[in-house]
Amino acid sequence: MTSHADRRTMMVDTQVRPADVTKFPIIEALLKTPRELYLPADLSDTAYVGDNIEIAEGRVLLEARTMAKILDALAIAPTDMVLDIGCGWGYSAALIAHLAEVVVAVEEDAAMAAEAPGLLAEDGLDNVAVVEGPLAEGAPQHAPFDVIIVEGAAEALPQAIADQLKEGGRIACLFQDGALGTVRIGLKADGAISWRYAFNASAPVLPGFTNLRTFAL
Repeated sequence: MTSHADRRTMMVDTQVRPADVTKFPIIEALLKTPRELYLPADLSDTAYVGDNIEIAEGRVLLEARTMAKILDALAIAPTDMVLDIGCGWGYSAALIAHLAEVVVAVEEDAAMAAEAPGLLAEDGLDNVAVVEGPLAEGAPQHAPFDVIIVEGAAEALPQAIADQLKEGGRIACLFQDGALGTVRIGLKADGAISWRYAFNASAPVLPGFTNLRTFAL
């Protein structure tokens, strides 16, 4: 039977490297982080599939290719403080922890938020703070952040999240418009975020990240 370590190597070789992600720190983080640890036992066999993994209704663990390309596009520095929105059981926060100085991971599912710190500690990581609360509110008590990553899709970015990005900071967000999803990287300058296209991907829209449509007669 193939070991999880072998599957991890296969994931990197077949899903990540072919997506043109080759930076050593990202590859090393993917190879060191046991993806199966951050999933319940009944999902551990799916840990290395090349697709999003449903972890709750309307919530997914992003596929490795998408996550790796986001990390590649953000170029996280060892001195960066990163806000990870929608960390689930902590896998994304664990990856980021290998690249950044500090990670503040927000999760609104109480059970996941309660379990994530223990899993991160088991993985030997001590630079992640898990905050339980609504994803759309972020973690204003720890702001501003050098980098923000949204672990899921948005129809629109909540203003509260944009406000927590430091001047000169970067943000990655997957904008979903119907069936079409595009990851964009934003840069904050003069208080406003300007976006550039990065690549196509797809995920469910996170709670609180929908368009608040208004109707006029």
